[in-house]
Amino acid sequence: MTGSAPPAVLRFAGVSKSYREAGREHRVLDGVDAEIRAGELVVLLGRSGSGKSTLLHLAAGIDRPSVGEVYLEGRPLGRLSEDERTRLRRDRIGFVFQFFNLVPTLDVEENVLLPFELRGGVRRAERERAVELLAEVGLADRRAQFPDRLSGGEQQRVAVARALAADPALVLADEPTGNLDLETGLEVLDLLDRLTRRAGKTLLMVTHAREVMGIADRLLALDHGRLVELPAPERP
Repeated sequence: MTGSAPPAVLRFAGVSKSYREAGREHRVLDGVDAEIRAGELVVLLGRSGSGKSTLLHLAAGIDRPSVGEVYLEGRPLGRLSEDERTRLRRDRIGFVFQFFNLVPTLDVEENVLLPFELRGGVRRAERERAVELLAEVGLADRRAQFPDRLSGGEQQRVAVARALAADPALVLADEPTGNLDLETGLEVLDLLDRLTRRAGKTLLMVTHAREVMGIADRLLALDHGRLVELPAPERP
């Protein structure tokens, strides 16, 4: 007897998204159906302008589909209020951005603790978790440094620690290596892969860099608004 499949953390059900540009409707996504299950590392490929970031914004509840629905842990994001979606993002989603998005006036440890501050305060256990995560990403000795004293790769390591700090169900990574050289980018990818898998997190990584395909459980691609699944390469 085989076990049941892990639950879907993120689901797109008939999702289309259109914008009006110069008086004409421009359809970015066209009938997207997909499920991303607990513990999966999914890489989304596509050329620039193909709708990757739009899909990510819909997954986070930052934007709403023109048609269809997006579900996070079974909750329909389109039926939630703006405040409810904001709380859901804060509590259940971690973000890693291309340009790091660290707060320049906060030191490294304070940046990692930011998700807890947004919840209303930092407790001892949360501070200990931040210190532990910084050790995991190799920055335990840089806790009191400010972002402008770090290299790009180090800043992205801080961003990875921050994304995992509040124990999210889903991590969304938008071109996390796009502002790094190839060697540093691959180190960050390895770190994301290792830490999210060890914690059993679900990771959706948006990229146009095919170098990252080797770490994926699944490969999805956007082509003219449609989402297709590609054969995933064998992991070494």
